[in-house]
Amino acid sequence: MTTVREPVTPTAELAVWLASTTEPRPGDLAVGGVPLAEVADRFGTPVYVLDEAEVRDRCRTYRDAFPDADIVYAAKAFLCRAMAHWTAEEGLGLDVCSAGELELAVTTGFPAERIVLHGNAKSPRDLDTALRLGVGRIVIDSPSEIARLAAAVGPDGHQKVMVRVVPGISAGGHEKIRTGTDDQKFGLSIADGYAQHAITRILDQPQLELTGLHCHLGSQITTVKPYLVAVRRMVGLMARLHEQHGLVLPELDLGGGHGIAYRPGEPALDLTALARKVRAELADACTTAGLPVPRLIIEPGRAIAGPAGIAVYRVLSVKHTAGHVFVAVDGGMSDNPRPALYGVRYTPRLIGRHSTAKPTRITVVGRHCEAGDILAADVELPADVRPGDLLAVPVAGAYHLPMASGYNLVGRPPVVAVRDGSARLLVRRESLEDVRSRDVGL
Repeated sequence: MTTVREPVTPTAELAVWLASTTEPRPGDLAVGGVPLAEVADRFGTPVYVLDEAEVRDRCRTYRDAFPDADIVYAAKAFLCRAMAHWTAEEGLGLDVCSAGELELAVTTGFPAERIVLHGNAKSPRDLDTALRLGVGRIVIDSPSEIARLAAAVGPDGHQKVMVRVVPGISAGGHEKIRTGTDDQKFGLSIADGYAQHAITRILDQPQLELTGLHCHLGSQITTVKPYLVAVRRMVGLMARLHEQHGLVLPELDLGGGHGIAYRPGEPALDLTALARKVRAELADACTTAGLPVPRLIIEPGRAIAGPAGIAVYRVLSVKHTAGHVFVAVDGGMSDNPRPALYGVRYTPRLIGRHSTAKPTRITVVGRHCEAGDILAADVELPADVRPGDLLAVPVAGAYHLPMASGYNLVGRPPVVAVRDGSARLLVRRESLEDVRSRDVGL
């Protein structure tokens, strides 16, 4: 594809766009040196565009901020073979939640010992696959997993484990993505003693080596304070375990959930402040408790993949009705259910042509047979937007394709990587033949 030359510096309205975003001509945006309109023409729409350099830069930013910690990429945000390869090359570990994610990563060449298996309801296949491939850590999420895992490991086996602890902290951008409180499905609570009881049971299983505690407060957290509270409560639990069992745990996993801005002006978590204050809080808490400082594990997902991705759609229709303007595109809730699930708001932008029309309030909707299939409500777009136009949605690299569905059998979009003026296909478009081949009912 054509390399963009002499780019124009992006304006303030591109604040949440990729660092590599340029506007070589008015209205014609490029990412990674590749015009988005060219990507749409070559690969069709809808299409996800992922900037490889941005992904790698964000991995390095985390490693620089936490030089003495293990950075473990949360694969649930977005995983494909290329993503596994990039994060492995950048020295990150990988957090997976299923046998499927695990197998894809390991068969790509990701070192199994740098993989952590999570999940509140791990299936027998999940555990068997993890043991067969030799994952580094399995995070125990419920008491029933202890006996199941010990039996699967066998009397002569060995597996490193952690315990997911609920610290009783409410944090996150929406009630459906808050996981640090006692009233949700994840982890074992400190308050009711279930975490301590589970740890005692693990210590009775010689084939299970407890290496540390794990907690994850939620997603889209934009302030540092909840993490500092979590450090204090987790170290407090470590101190009680040391007093009761003489146990000194060498690892503390604080999870991820680091918030990013989806629209200009929205807050994002200050990573530099987080790293500085968490290290100081951990050192102080451990000194007070008389414990050595454990090795930190940090699990960013959205903060690495989210800002590195863009979704590109083509406009199918424009409808003026009841005082509203509805612009329908060729994707929707099957490739991005987040607005329907969490009320997430995006800022689409007209690309591929320059419009001099005044901006007007428009609601961008999907093509699916649901009234809730809305991608962006009440956003400003040029008044002359028309069928055939292209709309690009920034910050679309996380929890879009991983949460995609087969609704209306429209097929899931492809993923295209851009870097240094070239584009290549990472994940092909789901075809009707793919759908037909799975349907064996006749």
